Amino acid sequence: MTTTKELPRWDMTPIFPSLEASEFTQAFSAFVTSIAELAALFDVCAIRAGQPVTPSSETTTWQNTNGMPLVPTFETVLTRYNAVLDTARTLGAYVSCFVTTNSRDTQAQAKLSELQQAQIQLSQLGIRFVAWIGSLDVEALIAQSQLAQEHAHMLRQAKEQATHLMSPDEEALAAELNVTGGSAWSKLHGTVTSQLMVTLETVEGTQELPMSMVRNLAFDADRAIRRRAYEAELAGWQSVAVPLSAALNSIKGEVNTITRRQGWNSPLDASLFTNSIDRQTLAVMMSMARASFPDFRRYLRAKAHMLGLERLAWYDLFAPLGADEFVWEFDEAAHFIVEQFGTYSQRLANFAARAFREHWIDAEPRSGKRDGAYCTAIAGDVSRVFANFKPTFPGVSTLAHELGHGYHNLNLASRTALQRRLPMTLAETASTFCETIIRQAALRYASQREQMSILEASLQGSSQIVVDITSRFLFEMRVFERRQQRELSIEELNEIMLEAQNETYGDALDPNALHPYMWAVKSHYYSTGRSFYNYPYMFGLLFGLGLYARYRQDPERFKRGYDDLLSSTGLADAATLAARFDIDLHAEHFWQASLDLIRADIDLFEALSRS
Repeated sequence: MTTTKELPRWDMTPIFPSLEASEFTQAFSAFVTSIAELAALFDVCAIRAGQPVTPSSETTTWQNTNGMPLVPTFETVLTRYNAVLDTARTLGAYVSCFVTTNSRDTQAQAKLSELQQAQIQLSQLGIRFVAWIGSLDVEALIAQSQLAQEHAHMLRQAKEQATHLMSPDEEALAAELNVTGGSAWSKLHGTVTSQLMVTLETVEGTQELPMSMVRNLAFDADRAIRRRAYEAELAGWQSVAVPLSAALNSIKGEVNTITRRQGWNSPLDASLFTNSIDRQTLAVMMSMARASFPDFRRYLRAKAHMLGLERLAWYDLFAPLGADEFVWEFDEAAHFIVEQFGTYSQRLANFAARAFREHWIDAEPRSGKRDGAYCTAIAGDVSRVFANFKPTFPGVSTLAHELGHGYHNLNLASRTALQRRLPMTLAETASTFCETIIRQAALRYASQREQMSILEASLQGSSQIVVDITSRFLFEMRVFERRQQRELSIEELNEIMLEAQNETYGDALDPNALHPYMWAVKSHYYSTGRSFYNYPYMFGLLFGLGLYARYRQDPERFKRGYDDLLSSTGLADAATLAARFDIDLHAEHFWQASLDLIRADIDLFEALSRS
């Protein structure tokens, strides 16, 4: 089996030689200067909330409140703002790559703190920009400026967002306080969880292991090991529950306060706006998801049968179906991904090959490294992929998923920073599609026993995104609601999480062996800027499956429009982009069709489990 010593770490030197390098120091200093220069430009051009600006009835020349022509002012400001945001992305991603792979790197932590301080002013300028757009006749601006036309969706979104801004002073204060408020609590969660060591009893004796390694034991073939790891994990979360519950309460309290002061009915309404979908789309999708729960419970019962159990415990959710399952070495996984991506397009295969060849991937689980996986865009078409690779098909699938994000970044590379701001609902489009390519290919080449393993891995992921995501959504809804009255205790947070898990998993899981501390595990809860970091994953999975079905129906037509769709995900709302492939997001039959693809896998899984 692959060991962690054999797994690659990413190479950050093509971006900057190191955090100590003069190139990085100069770039950081230039970034701070560029923010100050942008602020001066905003002052000169009167970029702030003001009286509505409309075209003069006597002339086609627009004037802003400072007496300057509006169209060239807008184009100058937008170009400079995009350039500063580009630099912010590169520096932020670069520093974060060091922090997430080694939370004990005090230099990286210090640089991250410096960067956050510098970005306070940039965040405040962003609010001023939105407020200014709110005072403009956006449609007339779009008609008179090619650059405005290219940013039309962003401008219309900003126009609406401006109606939900507090006063300029309040917004500026909120942005400044967030560094020592919500962002600080989020940082605390990341630091505590990445450094958490867990005591585990093994046949070799007592061991102290990083939480990420203990959580990886959920995939072990030995149920006794899984159970001990689960019990050790819960004890580990309990040991840090006090600071994590304080962090969660503080973040949710801050979001409740800010969204209320901004005039949103709820944090969910603010989230739906950010994610470019409406309540009807969410309601239809969640309704169809709930209707699929009996099917997912069929899968869980079939898995229990295969494992010789009456019912699964939480620590059985990721159990392999046999100790003699195929082991995927990292190099084998890389070769398979590149080869199968090539069955869709050579461009996709070349991209993946480049990512492996140029060492974009950090795959090794280790102490100080956070759990989970992500892909971050660095600059241009370059990304980095963070993973904690396991030599199983789910490990391969996760790599394909994150490389899908990288391919999405490739298609966005020609867009400006403001055009690349895509909603989370569409951020999962390419990742789900790439993951599906790998799964379908693996099933084609597999023996019956291997098919069972691959199907199980796929259904495991689908169950997490449909069933478990629903539980996380319910949990967050209830925490936001109750947090309006007071802080919630550790016991209450546990109770709400167990309640949500019972509602979604039902009798398919042992009610005495659930995971009350999942609120501590998921970093998604610990962000003031990304509330409800859950339902967009479900949207992404089902939307991606729907696109894959369109691809199978007419491959050549689909290929002609797919890369452009990915490139345009920041240029329109989800419903508009879905219509390109004749998809109606308000129609139950679309979500039903996507879930039917999963149901077909469940049917096959059940049949194989009986044979």
